[in-house]
Amino acid sequence: MGSLEHKIDFAVVFSARNANPNGDPLNGNRPRQNYDGYGEVSDVCLKRKIRNRLQDAGELIFVQSDERKTDSFKSLKERADSKEELKKAEKAKNAELFGDIACQTWFDVRSFGQVFAFKGDSLSVGVRGPVSIHPAVSLHPIDVSSIQITKSVNSTTSDKKGSDTMGMKHRVDFGIYVFYGSINTQLAEKTGFTNEDAEKLKQALITLFENDASSARPDGSMEVHNVYWWEHNSKLGQYSSAKVHRSLKFDVNTDEPRSVDDITVTLENLDNLSCQVYAGQ
Repeated sequence: MGSLEHKIDFAVVFSARNANPNGDPLNGNRPRQNYDGYGEVSDVCLKRKIRNRLQDAGELIFVQSDERKTDSFKSLKERADSKEELKKAEKAKNAELFGDIACQTWFDVRSFGQVFAFKGDSLSVGVRGPVSIHPAVSLHPIDVSSIQITKSVNSTTSDKKGSDTMGMKHRVDFGIYVFYGSINTQLAEKTGFTNEDAEKLKQALITLFENDASSARPDGSMEVHNVYWWEHNSKLGQYSSAKVHRSLKFDVNTDEPRSVDDITVTLENLDNLSCQVYAGQ
């Protein structure tokens, strides 16, 4: 596998229609918003979706969600302890070897990094990953609709009709979001993240919301529109990630966007730095 020789920056534009992209548990699971009313999706949520897509593609993932796990382990510690090589490295108190084995084994460890610090272990290991992901922020203030829901069936057996339990569901009427990310070549060398891994990550971004449907996000309510992929010509890159990300400019053409056509995207040309644009699938 070829080592990563060029710094990479990327951006993803996606939309949500009548969906809850990322509920806030501290606010009744309403879609996340900042104080200016712009929608947000946390970087943790985005990494979860990326992990799920890679897992769907057959990659080994360390941080698996309980409802999608492909093994019988009940915790991260159990999953780590299942690797005899890791147990030997821990017993030898060889943190570097432990980290190398973990990176070779699990895609998300060599991508995002991981802290291996579990109760009872004699060794704590921190892996710093080369892939960094920003939170997604909407390009315009979003409108959140809330509806009240009730249940129509008894939860337990009873001769009497149970009281209707009231609840709330929240959704974003329509929102266009963008998030940015980068892949650091120096950290990629340390974790063994390769060009092939970068290509797999790109495909996961293009298909980010495939197999991600739920009652809060019905199929088709979340859509990736474009993935912008900048590949520099050196390990350090010709430009900072901040400047590359700023080269992608958005103009909102109406006060209340209702489709992606209400947004004008301009890609500023940076000398000797090309950008590949991929349409979402």
